[in-house]
Amino acid sequence: MFGLDVKRPGMLIATVEKCPVFGGKVKSYDASRALKVKGVKKVVQIGSGVAVVADSYWAAKKGRDALSVTWDEGAMAKVNSDGIFKNWADLAKAPAAAERMRTGDVAAALAGGAKRLEAVYEVPFLAHVCMEPMNATAHFKGDSVEIWAPTQAQSWNQHWVSQLTGLPPKAITVHTTYLGGGFGRRLESDYVLDAVETSRAADNVPVKVIWTREDDIQHDFYRPASHNVLQAALGADGMPTAWRHRIVGGSILQFFKTFAHFVRKDGMDPTSAQGAGDYFPYDIPNVLVDYVNNNPGVPCGFWRSVGNTQNGFILEGFVDELAHAAGKDPYEYRRQLFSKPHAARLRAVLDLAAQKAGWGKPLPAGVHRGIAAHFAYGGYCAQVAEVSVARDGKVKVHRVVAAIDSGWIVNPGNAVAQIEGAIFYGLSAALYGEITVKNGRVEQSNFHDYPILRMDEMPKVEVHILEGKGEQGGIGEPGTNPIAPAVTNAIFAATGKRIRKLPIRPEMLRA
Repeated sequence: MFGLDVKRPGMLIATVEKCPVFGGKVKSYDASRALKVKGVKKVVQIGSGVAVVADSYWAAKKGRDALSVTWDEGAMAKVNSDGIFKNWADLAKAPAAAERMRTGDVAAALAGGAKRLEAVYEVPFLAHVCMEPMNATAHFKGDSVEIWAPTQAQSWNQHWVSQLTGLPPKAITVHTTYLGGGFGRRLESDYVLDAVETSRAADNVPVKVIWTREDDIQHDFYRPASHNVLQAALGADGMPTAWRHRIVGGSILQFFKTFAHFVRKDGMDPTSAQGAGDYFPYDIPNVLVDYVNNNPGVPCGFWRSVGNTQNGFILEGFVDELAHAAGKDPYEYRRQLFSKPHAARLRAVLDLAAQKAGWGKPLPAGVHRGIAAHFAYGGYCAQVAEVSVARDGKVKVHRVVAAIDSGWIVNPGNAVAQIEGAIFYGLSAALYGEITVKNGRVEQSNFHDYPILRMDEMPKVEVHILEGKGEQGGIGEPGTNPIAPAVTNAIFAATGKRIRKLPIRPEMLRA
């Protein structure tokens, strides 16, 4: 049973009107028109807004439409996306930042390189857009609470509901339903707290709170955006002697209070540098990866593969730039960079993906290949994308060949399905995903302005499993990360234009 299908005796349905501005609060509201809607039973104020409780979803929704709410929008009402990225570009010039990785003498190596490259990469905020919008059913009984929820975080929900109600965790029962997509969004407890608060405010009856798609997109905990400055020096042989990566962006853990203690005193959120400085596969003697923590107030949360989703694209895009600057084949260049023992498994999947894709063999006219590889959550994944670009700039991904090593695989069919789904998810974000903020409000609201990949756009996907001898790793997240750089690297091969800012827009590529 999915969360939306839960039914309880005497259950009512509610929707919650939330302030459109991040952090805004209810100043006042008029429920008179809402209470005249047939089926509406109550209108109650809760922590996140004003809940309309009715005997059906449609009645609750029509009642909510009839509400009149005055908001205290707060300081976030002045925040805009352009200002966020401009501020981050300025912060990137700071003389020092929180270090995640340092080896050798980067400054000296950059100064002494035969060739020096620099690039700026940017990635946007992303919503989760789970097919099943957020929902939860709760029955507050005074001395206990019973919850039915599509959640990834049962014990955390117990904790936060305990904090809300003052009840001990043992008095809080969480029934886990199927999730119509999770991707990290359902690690949060906001939608569960909505249901518990509404049930309590509505005289302790069981209440199912259902979010609209607009609620889901405009009140998410978003994949963090970031501004990245990269520098590298190449030696006489074309191989990198120095690598410098400055990350500026928001922090997940400052919003996810359960893990807030993992943020270091210097501001280092390890999730923000994940995939950039914790596992660094390239054989480069002088490396510095650091981070400037700047939260503009846009709620951030875990998104499928977390920091790897940004940094996999950024690293593998810049490595491709180094390969072309050195006049070397991007696949062979990576093979040389993956020469250290700790990168052996990544090199193995790189070889397998290239072999199965027929790297170096002729393709149909107008179709070009790109390659990328990344490690995340114990899984080593490489992908080759075959891409064409039309004269109007429209990108078509024809085929993706993926190789994965996550150790011993119990269920190969499930592993293949996870990689296919991860490729779909990552490709949707690369081509379309972008949350923008204007006056503290998310501008996108539904699939018309936050599109995802449609069925006719899905490439043919081939997944090849390499059962490495290492410990078992993840399978649901590693496949998300190589797809964006594989596609943008193929676009460069097709057009000579380098994509350093996502999503990929046709206007970037028009002939």
